[in-house]
Amino acid sequence: MSEPAAGGQAGRGGSGLRLKGVVMGFRQGDRQLQVLQGVDLTIAPGEIVALVGPSGAGKSTLLHIAGLLEQPDAGEVWLDGGDCAALPDGRRTALRCRTLGFVYQYHHLLPEFSALENVVIPQMVAGRSRAEAREDARELLAAVGLEGRLDHRPGQLSGGEQQRVAIARALANRPSVLLADEPTGNLDPRTAADVFAVLMTRVRDGGLAALVATHNLELSRRMDRVLRLEEGRVT
Repeated sequence: MSEPAAGGQAGRGGSGLRLKGVVMGFRQGDRQLQVLQGVDLTIAPGEIVALVGPSGAGKSTLLHIAGLLEQPDAGEVWLDGGDCAALPDGRRTALRCRTLGFVYQYHHLLPEFSALENVVIPQMVAGRSRAEAREDARELLAAVGLEGRLDHRPGQLSGGEQQRVAIARALANRPSVLLADEPTGNLDPRTAADVFAVLMTRVRDGGLAALVATHNLELSRRMDRVLRLEEGRVT
């Protein structure tokens, strides 16, 4: 079993995302609840795929496993050229920083920092200079329509604006894989469509492999494929 290469270039010709035979269960009282039962999926660079299914089907669990936030009970998670499912915590954290971008339904912005700073900070954590990080942050925020709100803190932004900052932050380190859990769930239909268009452009231009869990059927139909998670399996 090979491990990911140490110096992969995020967002530049990545190898995409592959899950193979992923199994995950949780203890519920005196019984074991099987959430994922042998999930297989492959997403190529430059492809954006919708993940749909009823509430409680395990979409968030699947995203957490794909994002190396949880380890499956069995199966493989291929990122950056290797199976990462059983890597130690330190290796998983380093791989997340350079390879993965996350967008959640709730933005999780740092409330004491401006929109610009929220996009700058993860880049500096990854080793970029402040000047480079600020330049890229300005470009990303402009791309999601926030060029006039750079110095505003999250509390001074609308819910839609906060989520657009979160999307810009997810793209800041040029990941090769983007995982999104209801990224437009708190946006009005027009803003959701605008933000999704930006997301689609970034996926295409950056060669990202994107998996987007959503209940928005209109947006899911605009993606390359729709995968349905039901009874622990993807179809």
